[in-house]
Amino acid sequence: MNLAQRAMADELMDADDLPAATYAAVVGDLARVNTVTLAIRPTLAFLNRAVGQRQSLKLLDVGFGDGDALRRIAGWAAKRGIKAELVGIDLNQRSAPAAAAHTSPDLGITYLTGDYASLGGGDWDCIISSLVAHHMTHAQLVNFLRFMEREARLGWLVNDLHRHRFAFHGFPLLARLAGWHPIVRHDGTLSIARSYRPAEWPPILKEAGVDRARAYRAFPFRLCVEKVMEEPACGR
Repeated sequence: MNLAQRAMADELMDADDLPAATYAAVVGDLARVNTVTLAIRPTLAFLNRAVGQRQSLKLLDVGFGDGDALRRIAGWAAKRGIKAELVGIDLNQRSAPAAAAHTSPDLGITYLTGDYASLGGGDWDCIISSLVAHHMTHAQLVNFLRFMEREARLGWLVNDLHRHRFAFHGFPLLARLAGWHPIVRHDGTLSIARSYRPAEWPPILKEAGVDRARAYRAFPFRLCVEKVMEEPACGR
């Protein structure tokens, strides 16, 4: 596959007729991929910058999948004594039951099904997404950036993949050795081909009317875009 341009093929996990049990197995393995690839690190680093010493947080995770990011954020907040209201929304109706099955009710995470745009005006402090941007069309991504820019009081983060040849060829080997679901092996490789490179982000941000955002690489082979809206202050 030529990686000079983004691939546009559909991923198998997005199929409408994918059985719920198969979907749950796939997102469960994707959560394991995220653990192995240290995917939560840039998200928690962003929250440290955006939240600072504040003692409360209202956060929206768009496209939560298995809910693994929200579970890790719940632990991060608990260790810091932050009162966190954590909400995830996912278009795929299979995501909420899959995530709930792996989430203790004590964490107080709310999983919703639907369009993130329906949650506008929610007084969000932070809005995040992980492995979502490459699923969107160009127009959808621009609209999503505008939504986050408008709705996130403290800041927002896009945590996605870096379209890199080494990652593209290396991931299938890692997935095979780890015994991850065949759909994870297929879609993970395709996701890398569908993701962005650093130089592709500035024109997208400009089109969305976003300034002062930064795109940066995070080890291994993550490409993140974030904006911290204001200097964090003590209290709220």
